[in-house]
Amino acid sequence: MDKKKLYVGNLPWSMTNDSLKELFASYGEIVEAIVITDRMSGRSKGFGFVTFADEATAEKAAAEMSGKDLEGRKIVVNVARPREERRRF
Repeated sequence: MDKKKLYVGNLPWSMTNDSLKELFASYGEIVEAIVITDRMSGRSKGFGFVTFADEATAEKAAAEMSGKDLEGRKIVVNVARPREERRRF
């Protein structure tokens, strides 16, 4: 499991990749910040991922940012779990 990659949930719909990166930039070097969007509409799905250069920075960011109020929404931040295979029926 990559402990440098954080899941960030319950994001405001207005959040972009750049604003997500800015939100966490004060904690340290960010390798990647992505807001997940719907393939069809291009609209945010309300969550994303932030990958830091090192684990200690990611842990500090997760601890301090989880539960923060962002545009009236309390964001959820924790270590991202590996994506599970989707079953196709």
